[in-house]
Amino acid sequence: WSGRSSVVRAAAVWLFSSPETLQDGLVRTDPIRLSATQEGQVRVADGQIPRPEGVGQRAMTQVAVGVLIRTDGYFLLTTRPEGKAYAGHWEFPGGKVEQGETVEQALTRELREELGIEVTRCAAWQTECIDYPHALVQLHFYKVFEWQGELQMREGQQFAWQSLPVQVSPVLPGTLPVLEWLDQAQSSISNSAFSVAA
Repeated sequence: WSGRSSVVRAAAVWLFSSPETLQDGLVRTDPIRLSATQEGQVRVADGQIPRPEGVGQRAMTQVAVGVLIRTDGYFLLTTRPEGKAYAGHWEFPGGKVEQGETVEQALTRELREELGIEVTRCAAWQTECIDYPHALVQLHFYKVFEWQGELQMREGQQFAWQSLPVQVSPVLPGTLPVLEWLDQAQSSISNSAFSVAA
C-alpha cells in the first residue's frame, strides 16, 4: 500500500479484518459494512442488517459494472439514484444482466441507459460476489477504456472523476474491493518503474 492511498488502506483494514466463517460459505469480519472473503466465497455487506428468510436460497443476480478509465488514469464514480437501495452512495456504473444478454451486452446497454455513452473498447477484469441485505449479486467488473458521447446523468445521479484516494463518500461496499485492486495495480506499476530506474 502506498501513502497516496491511505484512505483506501484505512477502509480496507477496517472492513477486511478478523474473518469469521458463517453458514453457506459466507465469511464475515466487521458486522457493520463488508466482510473479508477467500476465493470462491461471498462478501457480506452490512451484516448487522437481517436478511430475508431463506437467505441460502436467494437467487444470485448477475450485474455488469463498468470501470471507466480516462487516459490520465482517473476513473468515474456515480451516485446511486433516489429510490434504489443505498441511494446516494458512490459506485461504478452498471446494472443487471437481462435474460439472453452477455455480460458485455448488458454493460453496453446499462452505460447507454444510465450515462448516454456507447462503449467502444472494454475488457473483462474481475468478478466479486456480494451479499447485500436487499440482494445477492455477482458483480462482473469491466475496464472501459474508450467510449463515444458526452456523459449524461440520465437517472439524476451525480458523477465525479476520481483518483486514489477517492474524495467522495459514502462509497458503496461493493466498490471498495475495486478501489483496492486499482491501488494494487498502481503500486505494481510504481514498483516496476522504480526497478527499471534503479
